[in-house]
Amino acid sequence: MGNIRTSFVKRLSRELIETHEGVFTTDFDENKKLVMEYSTVSTKHLRNKIAGYVTRLMVLRKREE
Repeated sequence: MGNIRTSFVKRLSRELIETHEGVFTTDFDENKKLVMEYSTVSTKHLRNKIAGYVTRLMVLRKREE
């Protein structure tokens, strides 16, 4: 079984990818810094969840190409 993420994490991740097209990569550490810069997430735990999901979405997009 995979990770279960809340709809908030999924929605915010998709919004960040759409509004900042071409900025996010498949590197988790880079995405952590970008999430901190482009959003107002208050906790480290939530930032890491969002960055992880963004990374996952970017890996899936890269596979489709």
